[in-house]
Amino acid sequence: MGGHSHWAGIKHKKAANDAKKGKIYTKLIKEITIAAKMGGGDPDKNPRLRKAIDDAKEVNMPLDNVKRAIMRGTGQIPGAVYEEVIYEGYGPQGTAVMIEATTDNKNRTFNELRVILERHGGNMGTNGCVSWVFERKGYITVKKENISEEELFNVAIEAGAEDIKNEQDNDVYEILTSPESFESVKTKLGEKKIETTSAEVTMLPKNEVKITDEEKAGSIIKMMDELENHDDVKNVYSNFDIPKELLDKLIKE
Repeated sequence: MGGHSHWAGIKHKKAANDAKKGKIYTKLIKEITIAAKMGGGDPDKNPRLRKAIDDAKEVNMPLDNVKRAIMRGTGQIPGAVYEEVIYEGYGPQGTAVMIEATTDNKNRTFNELRVILERHGGNMGTNGCVSWVFERKGYITVKKENISEEELFNVAIEAGAEDIKNEQDNDVYEILTSPESFESVKTKLGEKKIETTSAEVTMLPKNEVKITDEEKAGSIIKMMDELENHDDVKNVYSNFDIPKELLDKLIKE
């Protein structure tokens, strides 16, 4: 999971920068709208909506934007009709790529994402071609400097976590949970004042493709950046594992 956590940490920093530019608002509005449409407008009864609202608060989205998105989702006010769709394909070096998107025009989104993949040496695939590579898990990271492994293990496992990983080249512990146990583990960490650096239900690769060539790693990073910056893309998952030193170097460039 080391490759995943390194990339997740970088994405977290990027999200903070994107929020300052207002780039992330569009995606959050779509997520709030979809969540309200599927599960209703009450966040106390709709965990997905509650998570989306929490994400909006983190980036200081105005409350009026949140309310309007909820009302569009519940049909109280008119607005675009969004659909959720998953695209599967391949990136450089045969890496698996799964893209979760929210769109009001599936054909347009498919074609635009296909062009991005092909521009970086990848290609769009058929449904199911890479989904078997991933499994849905709750994923939480905690800085090692803030807590001992034993203390974190006791709290997390008691709350329902499946495993805790402590890789030598990583400055965070990685906590894995089932999707169903994610909220209870996250809540328990909060109650114990254990600060998390990331917390999400995500798709984790069962196997990873090690990328050590700088040029090929650079192509993958550029592809991921373009995909994640697309307005319709909610999440991108891949099974590349670029060493932390190389990843940090490419991001700084």
